[in-house]
Amino acid sequence: MTTLPTPPAPLAEVRVLSLALNLPGPAALMRCRAMGADCVKFEPPAAPGSSADPMSVYAPAAYAEMHEGIACLQGDLKTPDGRAQLDDEIARADVLITSFRPSALDKLGLGWDALHARHPRLSMVAIVGAPGARAEEPGHDLTYLAESGLVTGCELPPTLYADMAGSLMASEAVLQALLYRGMHGRGTRIEVALSTAAHYLALPRQWGLTQPSGSVGGAHAGYRVYPCLDGRVALAALEPHFAQRLCAAAGLGAEAGNAMFRSSTHTAIAGFVAGLDCEALEALAKQHDLPLHVLRDPARPE
Repeated sequence: MTTLPTPPAPLAEVRVLSLALNLPGPAALMRCRAMGADCVKFEPPAAPGSSADPMSVYAPAAYAEMHEGIACLQGDLKTPDGRAQLDDEIARADVLITSFRPSALDKLGLGWDALHARHPRLSMVAIVGAPGARAEEPGHDLTYLAESGLVTGCELPPTLYADMAGSLMASEAVLQALLYRGMHGRGTRIEVALSTAAHYLALPRQWGLTQPSGSVGGAHAGYRVYPCLDGRVALAALEPHFAQRLCAAAGLGAEAGNAMFRSSTHTAIAGFVAGLDCEALEALAKQHDLPLHVLRDPARPE
């Protein structure tokens, strides 16, 4: 039996403390835990047996998965005992993750200048909605996606792109902060804005790649989602060699692979795929080494 290598743990012996609620902060903490960090979540008080994080109420399964292996503590920061409890955790932490507005942190005495003066080796990763002066503005995943041009109709996006991209940037910021401390001997503050995360995800659209006229926006006949007999197929025959194999399999001749932007090629491939079921398409992919994934109609038996 082949023994799989042990995954690297770049954050082993690093203690990450988080005050961040909802999705981006806990998702970032989950990433840090996966990289070997000792992770602690400090939450406001709640009813016995529950959490004050809204995520635990509207998505308990998600909350449970994100907090697996995380030490969750509760304390009221408006009381001396709660504040003393948090101060003790901060003194032991290497990185603090927050998701409060800057004004709220200042009111709690947790602004960066005050923290850095007391704990010079501590770093802060501050998750905010928008960068700089806009950090006080209200917003959410949907508004940041809309601002970046990623809401193109009236349907909600299929996932929380800004929140999840922000969580990746936040866990990346933890690594950046530790590298900075290693070079300079002191902690630093890194701001992670969810609107910036959305903007980063939107770059392919701004570059024209995913616009309707772009190669991966629908203009290329080999890179589309087509209906088939019992579902749909996500077809990704983008490179010339894949396009040529697709056209040859569809009976168009390999030379048609050089005409993937023509409407006639779109029509021909759509007609070819429409006559096949998911099983036949999977067999076709295996036979011709084509990149595709079938999406079976759940109302029909496999």
